[in-house]
Amino acid sequence: MTQRILLFFLITGGILTISSFVRPTTTQTNRKKVIGTVIIDPGHGGSDHGAKGRFSYEKDICLAVSLKLGAVISKEFPELRVLYTRTTDSYPELHDRAKFANENKGDLYLCVHVNAARGKRVAEVVGYKTVSYYTGKGASRKKRTKRVPQYKYTNLPSEAKGTETYIWGAHRSEDKELAIIENAPMLQEENFEKNYGGVDVNSPEFIAISLLKTKQYFKRSATLAGFIQDEFAKVGRVDRDVRQRGIGIWVLQATAMPSVLVETGFISNPEEEDYLNSESGQEELSACMVRGLRNYLSWLEQKQQPEISSTNTPTTANTRSFLEAVEDKHKLTKK
Repeated sequence: MTQRILLFFLITGGILTISSFVRPTTTQTNRKKVIGTVIIDPGHGGSDHGAKGRFSYEKDICLAVSLKLGAVISKEFPELRVLYTRTTDSYPELHDRAKFANENKGDLYLCVHVNAARGKRVAEVVGYKTVSYYTGKGASRKKRTKRVPQYKYTNLPSEAKGTETYIWGAHRSEDKELAIIENAPMLQEENFEKNYGGVDVNSPEFIAISLLKTKQYFKRSATLAGFIQDEFAKVGRVDRDVRQRGIGIWVLQATAMPSVLVETGFISNPEEEDYLNSESGQEELSACMVRGLRNYLSWLEQKQQPEISSTNTPTTANTRSFLEAVEDKHKLTKK
């Protein structure tokens, strides 16, 4: 028995000694930082009030939710840099919002909005009015009268509720996959050759890599949007799903990074408006988006691969340097 105990301690001590000299693996020590900067864009602002409810404006809700969202992200992910397109009741132009995100090398773009929908219009008969009209012609023409109902119309509050998240959608006539190609001719700067090198933007190689690169934005945007919508559904929000829009959302089209626009709720529904303006509602909305972000970061960590380098597509030095320069300078915005 004594020998067995002694043998156990000798084996245990040996294992501990050996393990103390084992260095962490490359995965442990060189784990890639998947993103560094999050851009938060509170919709509307200033003279652009956005949708109006009984007592509030969309612009104010967007700002309040965005500031709470950024504060929670900074608290839970202190390694991330959080930037806002606005922190006061101001109105940055849409192209300036996208430019701000691109120039600050954003890795993620979260745009916060509030939805609105028309309610039903109901008619109520409030009386009758006698009107005259004529029938026949010539000697047969006769004057007649009839009672015409008079209506009072009432617009009822919208019953629409819930949250939906938009990503930039790809349409046949205007694919985001073609964004780099469409914008490349616009990069005719004075020092274009020096900055980007010679490259044929119409070459099959360039087109193939461009498609792959922007497809990655689309996939990541859709993945993030899905994670966010899942979290809204978990707390009981009506899940209006992830939606695509090919036109009308400039900031999603012009930002060179995974981008989503969250319609947090319907200000046109009194119940929703109360929720959107409450501290508890705004905190819940922010918390859902942060949990969606956390799941997204975990998904990226599992991937642990660069945007393009995992492909087997051969590239020339000129094409590769051009695409890297485009990414570095974020000159993917449409003009």
